[in-house]
Amino acid sequence: MFKKEDLRQFEEKHISPERITEQIENFKAGFPFIKLIAAATPEHGIEVLSEGDSAQHKNIFDEKSKLYTITKMVPASGAASRMFKSLHAFLDGDHDKPHGDVAAFFDDIKKFAFYDDLEKVLKDNGHQIDDLLKEGAYKTIVRYLLTDEGLSYSSLPKGLLMFHAYPDGARTPLEEHMVEGQHYSKNANDRVKLHFTVSPEHIQKFKDRASAVISNYTKGDPEEFDISYSVQKPSTDTIAVDLNNAPFRNADGSILFRPGGHGALIENLNELDSDIAFIKNIDNVVPDRLKDVTITYKKVIGGLLMQLMEKRNAYLEKIIGDHSEAFIHETAHFAADELKIGFPDNFHNLSPAQKAEYLIEKLNRPIRICGMVKNEGEPGGGPFWVQDANGNSSLQIVESSQIEMSDDTQKEILANATHFNPVDLVCSLKDYRGRAFDLTKFVDPKTGFISIKSKNGKDLKAQELPGLWNGAMANWISIFVEVPIETFNPVKTVNDLLRPQHQ
Repeated sequence: MFKKEDLRQFEEKHISPERITEQIENFKAGFPFIKLIAAATPEHGIEVLSEGDSAQHKNIFDEKSKLYTITKMVPASGAASRMFKSLHAFLDGDHDKPHGDVAAFFDDIKKFAFYDDLEKVLKDNGHQIDDLLKEGAYKTIVRYLLTDEGLSYSSLPKGLLMFHAYPDGARTPLEEHMVEGQHYSKNANDRVKLHFTVSPEHIQKFKDRASAVISNYTKGDPEEFDISYSVQKPSTDTIAVDLNNAPFRNADGSILFRPGGHGALIENLNELDSDIAFIKNIDNVVPDRLKDVTITYKKVIGGLLMQLMEKRNAYLEKIIGDHSEAFIHETAHFAADELKIGFPDNFHNLSPAQKAEYLIEKLNRPIRICGMVKNEGEPGGGPFWVQDANGNSSLQIVESSQIEMSDDTQKEILANATHFNPVDLVCSLKDYRGRAFDLTKFVDPKTGFISIKSKNGKDLKAQELPGLWNGAMANWISIFVEVPIETFNPVKTVNDLLRPQHQ
């Protein structure tokens, strides 16, 4: 199947032929659907914290955060082009008069944080924006916003667009994450650790912007921020195939590879030298006036994680030498009640040594606390109880594409979901002895995605790796906690920036 040139291409990407063969077999067999047992709800799988509990967890975070190395990781490789889909359609269309979303864009154009930059670039090129609006030259304005004639917003990463206006100038999501990070990812050396995963072509732009603005957010200490960047590794790309599952070849005969999706970022997370990592998407930011609730609940879930980590570590330290029935029962009770770990039906039949071995294996895993918000119609993966091939149950974040919609029982479980995942995670990355977990060992490889794409007019099949907060964390200890909807403010289209949360 593979030619010498193919093998050379695999070697350049650091992908083994065996892995390529495995991916092709995935195309042939397909990925199995997730088997849902029940929706995770406040009565069953989602913790709803009282005000007192929330305050206690926040206090734990404030007291102990300097004892841990904490990094805020922000997936930021997404291009902004999808934000401007309606504007692109208008620019390329036959009609000069805007309607629908485009009309709404122009009705409130002066409310966008990028308006001043747009006005300036138009003026530098001999245009007055007010005159263009009066003349109905809307496409000229869009062209200067999106293309390299002006601001090139369509080709920039979302993290470098002007999102929020302030009296002293507009801010990008990069800067909003810097400011937010000062409140919960500051370490014992008083440095704020931030890590952005970006596209290779954008990494220098991120560095340049951070360097240009960093003095705005420090009190005279240029070293306050410890910002690092990484890109998706070429070794996480996946092969594309034609509709007959043969490698899809480019015009030059080379095999087409595609990025493996956000699941590839488990490799980037694996290389963070931290005890704890917060994970949050690049576009989920708000202006300073609305940050308090987000910061509070980051500390709440962070404090809960620290509390559970310390209890888990204490149980592991002791159970290695204590196989007494009473202590095994106590440990199992903690695992089931506080860590939501499922047990096989025959657990009670095992010997004390076997029970201890099972508990050690289940407890010595990375932990994640996932914030969940009430479902108000926004897209996103949902929290469910699922059953694996061995009959074990666990809490997982599941996308609708992983669910067998032709099965009425599965559809009914989906319909009973009350919450969804806004990508609001805090993760424990080290074991009870302080050694970094190899996170790649906890991925469920059978939870990838296959989709139909096209290139040069030809259909192809593409494969995504198990999602970062889906299958890539399938074998973690997972705790789901309800957080306020106010902590979730994504920007999927440019007009989302007109919402009150972004004004």
